[in-house]
Amino acid sequence: MNAPLRKSRPYIFWGQTESLCETCLDLVPTKIQILGNEVWYEKRCKQHGVQSTLVSTDAAYWRLCKDFIKPGDRPLQFQQRTEFGCPYDCGLCADHEQHSCLALIEITEHCNLTCPVCFANSSPARTKFTPLATVEKMLDALVASEGEPDLVQISGGEPTLHPDFFEILDAVRARPIRHVMINTNGLRIAREKDFVARLAENKRGLEVYLQFDSLQRDALINLRGADLRKIRQQALENLEHYGVSTTLVATIKRGVNDAEIGDIVRHALTWRCVRGVTLQPVQDAGRNEDFDKNTDRIMLSEIRKRVIETGVFGDKDMIPLPCNPESISIGYGLRNGEKVLPLTSLLQQEQLVAVMPNTISPEKYPVLREKFVDLFSLSSGPLNTNERVCELLCCLPSFEVPQGLSYENVFRVTIVQFLDRFNFCVGNVKRSCIHFVTEQGAIIPFDTYNLFYRNGAIGRIRAALEGQTYREARQGEEAPR
Repeated sequence: MNAPLRKSRPYIFWGQTESLCETCLDLVPTKIQILGNEVWYEKRCKQHGVQSTLVSTDAAYWRLCKDFIKPGDRPLQFQQRTEFGCPYDCGLCADHEQHSCLALIEITEHCNLTCPVCFANSSPARTKFTPLATVEKMLDALVASEGEPDLVQISGGEPTLHPDFFEILDAVRARPIRHVMINTNGLRIAREKDFVARLAENKRGLEVYLQFDSLQRDALINLRGADLRKIRQQALENLEHYGVSTTLVATIKRGVNDAEIGDIVRHALTWRCVRGVTLQPVQDAGRNEDFDKNTDRIMLSEIRKRVIETGVFGDKDMIPLPCNPESISIGYGLRNGEKVLPLTSLLQQEQLVAVMPNTISPEKYPVLREKFVDLFSLSSGPLNTNERVCELLCCLPSFEVPQGLSYENVFRVTIVQFLDRFNFCVGNVKRSCIHFVTEQGAIIPFDTYNLFYRNGAIGRIRAALEGQTYREARQGEEAPR
C-alpha cells in the first residue's frame, strides 16, 4: 500500500506531426500538446535537441478546425512526381491535397520600397521584370492545372511598375480566370490618377489588394521603412473615386500593430470601395529584419480574438475556411454602409462544409451568392435567426431580392496564417491552397516556396536526400544475406 503514486503529464498528447527544426530547418518528429487553452509543438532534432513552440492560444478553436476539414479538390494535372516526400516535391505533386484557391504570379523583383518584412526580398536595387511571354506561360500552366482558376493575384515586387503591366492584365483577362487581384503597396495608385482610371476600365472581376498595415507612423516605419499614411489615404481616395474594388491587407506583428486590428477593420468600412480586410501574421521568411520569435510572433488565434472584439464579426462568425481550416479563418457578410450583416454564423457547420466549394472567394459561386442575397433581402424583416437560416438554405426564395445588390455589398475579414519554421506542419502544408506559379510552370504552396524554393535551398536539400538514399541503397546491397 506504500507504492509510489503515478503522476499525470501536465498536457494532453493530441497527436504527432512533422515540423521543422527552428535552427537547421530539417524535418523533425513533433508532438502536439494541449496545455490548458494553448496548443504547443514539441520538436525533437537529433542535432539541436528539443524545442517547444506555441502554435495557438485557443485550443477550443484549434480543435474546431479539425471538424471543418473536408475532402480537397484535386487539380486537373500535377506538375511534379512524388520522390522525396513532403515538403520536398512541390510543384504540385500528386501527394498534395488541395488545388489552387489563390495563385500568385510574381512579375517582378523590383520595388519602390525596401520593406523590413518583405518575404520576397524585393527592393529598388533588384531590377528583374518577367517577360510578358513568360508570364503568359505561367498563366497557361495554371489554367492547365485548374481549368477555370478562382483567383489570380498579380504580385512582385511591386507589379504596377512592370513596363508591360496592362498587357499582363490583358493576358489574364484573355483566359478563363474568375477574379484577378493586384497586390500593391499603393504608391503608383496614390500618385497617378490616370493609372487608376485605366484600371477602372477593366474593374469588373478586378480587385486591388492594397497593403495597409497601420494608421500610425511608428508601425509603418517598423514594417515598411517609411511613413505611408498620406500614400494610403490618397490611394484609397483614388480607388474610391473610380469605384475599384479593394481589399486592405495588413501584416500583423506583435507589439507593433496588433492593437490596431479593430481600427483597421472599422476604417475599412468607411470606404465604399473596400470589400474586406485580410490580416496576415508576419511569416518568418525573406528579409524579416531583426525578427524575434519571443516578442514578434503572433498567431491566428490572437488576431481572431482581436477581430471578434471589434463587434463586426462575432465568435461564431469567424469560422475556419474548409479548404484549409487551420490556416485560414473568415468572417463573411453583407454590408449596408458601415453596418455588416454576418452570414457565416447562420450556416450550421455540417451544411457549410457540405455546400462550400474549396475556394477563398465564395461570392463568385452563383448558388452560394444567391443564398447570401436571399438572406440579405430578409434582413430588415422581423425574422429570427432560425427563419433566416431556413431562407439561406432554401433554393426557392420567397422574398424579392432588392435591386442593385452586388459585390459592392460584400464585406469579409480573412485571417491567413502562413507556415514558417515555428508553426510548420506537414499535414497543414498538404492542405495549402495559396500557391505561387513559377516561371518554369511549377505550382508551389506559399509556405514551402518562401521556406525552401525561393532561395534555392531545395537544391541542397534534394542533393542531400539523394546522397542519403544512395548510401542506404549501397548498405542494403552490402548487407549479409
